[in-house]
Amino acid sequence: MSALRKKLSSTRRALSRAAALIAGATLVAAGAIASPAASAASSLPGWLSTSGSTIVTASGAPFTIKAAAWFGMETSNCTPHGLWSIPLDDGLAAIAGMGFNTIRLPFSNECLAATASNSINSSVNPGLVSLTPLRLMDTVIARAKAHGLSVILDRHRPDSAAQSELWYTAQYSEQRWIDDWKMLAARYKNESAVIGVDLHNEPHGSACWNCGDPARDWRAAATRAGNAVLAVNPNLLVIVEGVERQNDGSSTWWGGGLKDAGAAPVTLAVKNRVVYSPHDYPASVYAQPWFSASGYPANLEAVWDANWGYLVRQNIAPVLLGEFGTKLETASDRAWLGALVDYLGKTKISFAYWSFNPNSGDTGGLVADDWRTPQKEKLAALAPILTPGAAPTPTPTATATPKPTATATPKPTATATPKPTTTPQPTTTPTATPKPTTTPQPTTSPSPTPTPGATAAPGITATWVPQSTWGEGWVAELTVTATGPVKTGPVKTWSVSFDAPGTTAVSNAWGMRCSVASARVTCTGIEWAASLAPGQTVRVGLQAVATRAPSNPKLTLSAS
Repeated sequence: MSALRKKLSSTRRALSRAAALIAGATLVAAGAIASPAASAASSLPGWLSTSGSTIVTASGAPFTIKAAAWFGMETSNCTPHGLWSIPLDDGLAAIAGMGFNTIRLPFSNECLAATASNSINSSVNPGLVSLTPLRLMDTVIARAKAHGLSVILDRHRPDSAAQSELWYTAQYSEQRWIDDWKMLAARYKNESAVIGVDLHNEPHGSACWNCGDPARDWRAAATRAGNAVLAVNPNLLVIVEGVERQNDGSSTWWGGGLKDAGAAPVTLAVKNRVVYSPHDYPASVYAQPWFSASGYPANLEAVWDANWGYLVRQNIAPVLLGEFGTKLETASDRAWLGALVDYLGKTKISFAYWSFNPNSGDTGGLVADDWRTPQKEKLAALAPILTPGAAPTPTPTATATPKPTATATPKPTATATPKPTTTPQPTTTPTATPKPTTTPQPTTSPSPTPTPGATAAPGITATWVPQSTWGEGWVAELTVTATGPVKTGPVKTWSVSFDAPGTTAVSNAWGMRCSVASARVTCTGIEWAASLAPGQTVRVGLQAVATRAPSNPKLTLSAS
């Protein structure tokens, strides 16, 4: 979904690099998964449950989940992003060193069935390149555990192309969704580092809460899936997000509305396992009405209480704020984050920050574009709710983890399963309101002067920002700015093209749709970066399959 930058300390870099080199060597053998050090394992909470509005350990001690999302396994890459630049262990060491105790790991059902991932730099992560996405997930979990991090699995998308408003699509049925969750529950049944399952990311649009329509009722679907998961592993937390449209007619963020959960809770066969999980973002992501209300930001606490905080205030159920994040570039965003950190601190609500990745279009990340330099201002703002310095130093000793039996972990087929008769597709789908995280608001700053080195065209400028390159490909980003209205008004569409000899395909892109013809790349802005108001800047990017990378290519721009 930009701040002061600071290098990681040389000591931490040296430790994590040494661990990564040894761990990488041990992972070269097919299927070998590094086991954690005893000290790291002992720092983990183990299986968790709920007591009223508190998440507790087996001994009954309160536990606050402090997670950071590391996304990518839900995209066409089927791997955490950034492994083209840094070793997996370096990223995990950074997350733990920042004071987080958990990672939220998004995935797609499509990637679970894939036979290979892509975009992993073989010289940086030599032991990961040959792994299937499912075996890569095994490895991420094992290495997270080695760094003292628990894991929440997040079914972010059915396929790797886009977020779905409901938990099923024409290609990925409810039964496929449940079967894949049962497979994962069985696969990690004996791994207490996997503490929870986030059933479906951001229900929205036609999704409803307790409306009685089996095609749209998210509460009923979450009950079915939660019971199926707990029948396989009764120790897991079942994380249930909210909906966009609530029963009183109010709308909020995708997945953010839990106003109706108190009166109509998700009740599972295994008690004390449900954790509710809203999402919340600032005005820079979408201009919700409360951001322009009088009394902002003091009014935010009442908004949060009404939509989800009451569940904790009234001791009904625990809450995990499943996504929140910001580039922290405006006074409004800083006020929002300060108020939210205060709120999380005094309510002891668990959270998962979006995201570790710097390539989140709306929020940026916890590290800069080099995937190493910490975003100092963001981490300072989050410091009151983090636990810096709590991560143990991992020991990179490796042993083979027993493979699950075939019956316990059936691999999902790539063929779409027919829709279940109990959850027919809705006959009509109400038009969804724009997703907050894909409709950035225009800034109010005046039209900027083109950046030195930027390419300009009527209405827009663009700057090439190289990221990384390796023998099989490269990653680059572009900053695109609307410098003023074109003849027809604000920039409604834009495109950029450039020569890239040796480039044969674009394997992934964010904020753009890209194609390659005769070694020339052409990209058009889409989704949250499709249209630009005067003065608005977006950061978009792409990853290419190539034998060599372009070096500051000449950009050809167009806008209308």
